[in-house]
Parts: sequence; C-alpha cells; structure tokens
Amino acid sequence: MVGPADAAQTVTGKVTKVRDADTVVVRGVPIRLNGVDAPENSTRAGKEATAAMKRFLRGKTLKCELNGERTYGRWVGVCYTEEGHDIGAVMIANGLALDCRRYSGGRYRN
Repeated sequence: MVGPADAAQTVTGKVTKVRDADTVVVRGVPIRLNGVDAPENSTRAGKEATAAMKRFLRGKTLKCELNGERTYGRWVGVCYTEEGHDIGAVMIANGLALDCRRYSGGRYRN
C-alpha cells in the first residue's frame, strides 16, 4: 500500500479493479487519472466508458507515476501500459473522456 512517504512514487502491477473510466486500482492502490474527466457511472455514457476501460485493461500491467496528491481517497497520477500507452490519452482519443486542462496542463490537448 502506498503511504505518505511514497506518494510521489511509481506503482507498478496488475489492474485489480476499474472503478470508472478515470479511476483504476493497481496492486490495491486506487489511482485517479490526472487530467482525465470521464462521465459518471450513474450515466449511460459513464457506464459505456467504464466498460471500455475494463476491456482495454483486462489482464494488463500498468506503471503509474503518482504526483503526490490525493483526492477522495485516491492517489493522483498518470498510468501507462507495458507498451507505453497513457491510458488517459487512450480514453480521450476514443471520445470516452475529456482533457481536464486545469489538471493536465494541456497534456491531452492533441
């Protein structure tokens, strides 16, 4: 489990849960994707986005670079597949989430 001293660290491991299209759990650590704004699960679009994220991440190992911030009990970070794909960028490119420029710093503008 990640603690305060480890907050700006990297978490690598299998995805153990997809909470929604912008929150994953890796090795028991909940991670909020930095700069990614996905629809809520209570909406049809949210359910579709979450289902797509689950399909995309099934069986994958992620490397998540945490920035040291927390929100609603989740660490904030950017996660990459073993192939180097930023999972937030994949969701945005597929129209399943939006770039939240306030937090991404424009990382996903293209």
